[in-house]
Amino acid sequence: MRVWFGAATLALFGGSSVTAEAVDQSLSPEKRPSLSFQQASFVKADDKAAAGAQLPPLLSLRPALRPERQATTEVPPMPSAQETAGFSQWLSGFRGRAAARGIRPDTFDRAFRGVTLDEDVIRRDRNQAEFSKPIWDYLDSAASEARISNGKAALEKNRTALDRIERRYGVDKEVVVAVWGLESAYGTFRGKSSVIRSLATLAYEGRRADFFEDQLIDALVILQAGDITPDKMTGSWAGAMGHTQFMPSSFLEHAVDFTGDGRRDIWSDDPSDALASTAAYLAHFGWTKGQPWGVEVKLPRGFDYALAQRKITRSPTDWARLGVVGLNGAPVRDYGKAAILLPAGGRGAAFMIFDNFAVIEHYNSADAYVIGVGHLSDRIRGAGPIRSAWPRDDRTLSFDEKMELQQRLTLAGYDTRTIDGRIGPLTISAVRAYQVANGLLPDGYPSYDLLKRMR
Repeated sequence: MRVWFGAATLALFGGSSVTAEAVDQSLSPEKRPSLSFQQASFVKADDKAAAGAQLPPLLSLRPALRPERQATTEVPPMPSAQETAGFSQWLSGFRGRAAARGIRPDTFDRAFRGVTLDEDVIRRDRNQAEFSKPIWDYLDSAASEARISNGKAALEKNRTALDRIERRYGVDKEVVVAVWGLESAYGTFRGKSSVIRSLATLAYEGRRADFFEDQLIDALVILQAGDITPDKMTGSWAGAMGHTQFMPSSFLEHAVDFTGDGRRDIWSDDPSDALASTAAYLAHFGWTKGQPWGVEVKLPRGFDYALAQRKITRSPTDWARLGVVGLNGAPVRDYGKAAILLPAGGRGAAFMIFDNFAVIEHYNSADAYVIGVGHLSDRIRGAGPIRSAWPRDDRTLSFDEKMELQQRLTLAGYDTRTIDGRIGPLTISAVRAYQVANGLLPDGYPSYDLLKRMR
């Protein structure tokens, strides 16, 4: 379900920085095409925490381009006569394609009654001014005192349903609540845009026409099944829906009718169906109840940073033999094979991550998002904050700087394969190879200092 793509899209690659859009929607479980960098604004807890104020959702980053809302007071222009005519022509063609996919005429007519091109959606999709947020700033918001307090309150308010959901799907309730907290601030920011109008606009616009047209067909299937009516099918401007921001295809694959009323209602003020659907999604991808997503660890002096790769896994006992232990100095409990993750390189916190980390990644592939969900769930359960220091004096790279780094690495013989501004495994490997060759700490971290050195 990759809830995905809408707002909260927080794209975080290689754990170095997060890119996302402003508070509005989030990325939901949905298989997404390629990830795009989105703009995001992060709410600071400051004095709101003391007041227990509700925070808006953190933008998330799901596998797929997920646009999100930018805070603005600008009134989008009305569609031109040419655009309106073009949209009408597209809609006529789409009617035939929808019919070929099993959408009845009455469903189509009901869904598109009064639907027009939404210039605001086009503006948001085309003008996603990218900027990066370091992971520590993201986590400050993801696990702020207000979000923790509100999460505990949301869990208690819905404990009966959450206990039943945990028993049925085998997914820890605190994790379900944490996803809910990051996606819609516990249901307080579910999005008010017409999903049909948003998806139709994005399908017509053409940049990712195939993806959004498929999502639009799936939205019509949902309407035809009677789970919701067109006027109540609302969500983010990018089409993510409900308490935990499912895209329509994710909804069809994983949403459940937990309340037994005959409808999978993830939009209702009663979040039970949405929370159960999220648990069903995580269970589908192999959640192991009781296994942590990760554990903060201490690395020994002289640690071989080349071992900090997702593909290198060992048991906690074997890691302990190499000096990697919990913050208490003892070996981490054996929850299974684990890898070492350094989301901010050798100067930041280190985590021993288990299989459940990869399960959360199916919801949103950004390291920051996964750590945010995991850490927030730990805090809701009563654990303390991350104890290691972050390199807060560091400046993360902008999109253009990431592309420049990739270009310079490739020119220097450390091929990143693609120059796209996305810091993924290939770029991290190239960074590490450059660091080894130049006598630097080989943590694979694409820092601004590294770029300055290469210049």
